[in-house]
Amino acid sequence: MLNAVPTSPEPGAAPETIFETRRLNAFYGRAQILFDISLTVKRGEIVALMGRNGAGKSTTLKSIMGLVTASAEMLAFNGVDIGGLAPFRIARAGLGYVPEERRIFTDLTVYENLEIGRRAAPKGRAAWEPQRLFDIFPNLAEMQGRRASAMSGGEQQMLTIARTLMGNPEMVLLDEPSEGLAPVIVEEMAEAVMRMKEEGIAVLLSEQNLHFASAVSDRAVVIEKGAVRFTGTMDELAGNDAVRAAYLSV
Repeated sequence: MLNAVPTSPEPGAAPETIFETRRLNAFYGRAQILFDISLTVKRGEIVALMGRNGAGKSTTLKSIMGLVTASAEMLAFNGVDIGGLAPFRIARAGLGYVPEERRIFTDLTVYENLEIGRRAAPKGRAAWEPQRLFDIFPNLAEMQGRRASAMSGGEQQMLTIARTLMGNPEMVLLDEPSEGLAPVIVEEMAEAVMRMKEEGIAVLLSEQNLHFASAVSDRAVVIEKGAVRFTGTMDELAGNDAVRAAYLSV
C-alpha cells in the first residue's frame, strides 16, 4: 500500500462523526467486490471516494444504502446501526442517495419531482423548500413547469440532487456528480455541494474528476479493486504523486 495511512477509524471517534463503517464487504452473487472498506464522515464534511472505473466506488455507496448484499463489522449512521436495514428505512433515518443514473420521473415537471421528494425536517432544522432550492439551482427555477424528459443530462442531475434535499437528509451519498457534464454545469454542481456543506450536510461523493473533488472536498479515500489504498486530506493527496499515479491516472 502506498502512503501507509490507517484505513480503519481510530477508537473513540469524535462526537461530530455522523457516519462510520469498519470492514465493509460487498458481493454480487458469489463474487466479492469490496474488501474491508473502512471510513468515517463528520457532520458537515465532504469526503471524496476516489478511484478508477470499476474500483468499487459506486458499490460502496450502494452497500451503505442497503442496495447490494453486504456485511460490516460496523455500519453506523448518526449513532444508529443501519446494517441490514431496508433502503427505505435508511433513507428515513436521514441518509440521502443520488445515484449516477438520476432516476427522475420524466413525465412529471421539475416542481412535481421536487414535491415527490418532500419529507418533514428533523425538529429544530429548517426544511428545504422549492424556492430555497431554486436559489441554489437557478436553472431549475427557470424551468419548474417543464417536464423532466425535456431537460439536459446536467439539468436532470441537478434535479435529482434537489429532490434528494427535499427529503431533508443529514448526509448525502453522491455518485459521480460531475461525470459527462459541461464545464459550466460542473461549476454549478460544485457550488451546490458547497452550499450543502454550509448547511451542515455531510457528503460522501464518488468521483473520478480530481479537479472537481479537490474544489469541494475536505478529505479523500482512494480505493482500487475494492480496497482502501489511501486516506488523507486533499492537500495530502495532491502532494502524493505515487498514489495519484498508481490509483488515479488513466
